[in-house]
Amino acid sequence: MYGDLTTKYDLTVIKKIFFLILIMSLFACRENHGKSNIDSRPGKNEMADLNRYLIQKDRERIINYIERKNLHMSESPTGLWYQIIKIGEGKTISDNDKVLISYQCTLLDGTKCYSSDNQGPKQIVVGRSDIETGLTEGLKLMKPGAEAIFIIPPFLAYGLVGDRKMIPSRAVIVYNVNILQPE
Repeated sequence: MYGDLTTKYDLTVIKKIFFLILIMSLFACRENHGKSNIDSRPGKNEMADLNRYLIQKDRERIINYIERKNLHMSESPTGLWYQIIKIGEGKTISDNDKVLISYQCTLLDGTKCYSSDNQGPKQIVVGRSDIETGLTEGLKLMKPGAEAIFIIPPFLAYGLVGDRKMIPSRAVIVYNVNILQPE
């Protein structure tokens, strides 16, 4: 009789130990798998290096475009390229000014994205409207009646995703802008 109980007890203990080892090994595999994923992801330094590389490549594309088109542009400290074609009159546009602009937005390859020819002039409250950061910066270089060309790198425009309509991801945008009237 004792032999049967010992065998049953031993099997129960063996089953529990086996189950415990199985559970521990699953967690150990999961833990190792998680560590290898973390280790394989790029760190902050690698992401910063990649970002610098992409910004430099965008800058090279812009400079190439400027040379091909024989434009005489300046670069702002933020990376916006601009050429004021007509100076305009009055005070320089600033945050919270309402302006009405006619515009044409294209990609570097000439693909037309948006234009006031199709959509009509656009009223903007500078610094508060939902427009590209680069366009806001460019408008603040202008006066009423001014005309300008802006070349906006992706990080000042629609970035990695584009606008999900006409502007693809990581697109450099060229704006031809006329300020029609301040309000």
